[in-house]
Amino acid sequence: MPKIAILSDIHANADALTVVLQKCADLGIGEFVSLGDIVGYNAQPVECIGMVRDLNWLAMVRGNHDEFASNTDNDVVGFNPNARVAVLWTRAQLSIEDRAWLHSTPMRAMVPNCNTTIVHATLDSPDNWGYIFDMHHATDSFHYQFTQLCFCGHSHVPVSFEKRPLAANGERSIDELTDWTFAADEGEDNYDFTIADELKVNIKAGYKYLFNIGSIGQPRNRDPRASFAVLDTEHRTVTRYRLPYDVAAAQAKIIEAGLPERLAARLSNGS
Repeated sequence: MPKIAILSDIHANADALTVVLQKCADLGIGEFVSLGDIVGYNAQPVECIGMVRDLNWLAMVRGNHDEFASNTDNDVVGFNPNARVAVLWTRAQLSIEDRAWLHSTPMRAMVPNCNTTIVHATLDSPDNWGYIFDMHHATDSFHYQFTQLCFCGHSHVPVSFEKRPLAANGERSIDELTDWTFAADEGEDNYDFTIADELKVNIKAGYKYLFNIGSIGQPRNRDPRASFAVLDTEHRTVTRYRLPYDVAAAQAKIIEAGLPERLAARLSNGS
């Protein structure tokens, strides 16, 4: 299949995941890559595992919520109080088989036959759960990227960088692809979040690319729509899709499950 869906940070949001998988079906996509964190934060971890477990996965990696929901560490170091509550609640919902499946995925992986690496956090130390937010972090990451493409998640904030081939003076130049990072201005009331949107990046020969594709289940770029990407290996493009879904339904399930109200409230404004 020339098109591969790149999914990240589903975070137990079955309402958002349903819309994304339907879009994949509409696009004729039958092969998938997971950047991790299938569970955590939201109220439908079992349902989301059931929805994705039998998809045709080319490669998968483990996220920090997958890690702690599938192990027996009750300290849950590095999580804020709300996230910790959600992790422990999630662990209690999962079967032994679900937890084993989540824990079976590696920290980083290669996607076969497309010169692509995937990781949830960072390539240099994926189990330290660091973030890539800016040019400084991207520069560090490129030192460890030995494929043309790398996809990561974890921050829930879409950001992308392009690294040019070696220049004549021996310097390498890295640019942020600012359109990819677009978000509504804080406090903006006129942005229409109800329209499906997409952004395409052409992959140029000799260049390297680092993509954070954002989050399906808990966006944090002030755009509440579910975000995922499609790698087209035939036309050499990466396209990020942003899809509206039933946010109120997901929020109601969080409240009904007894999870912190903050986890429901943040879905409305993508924070």
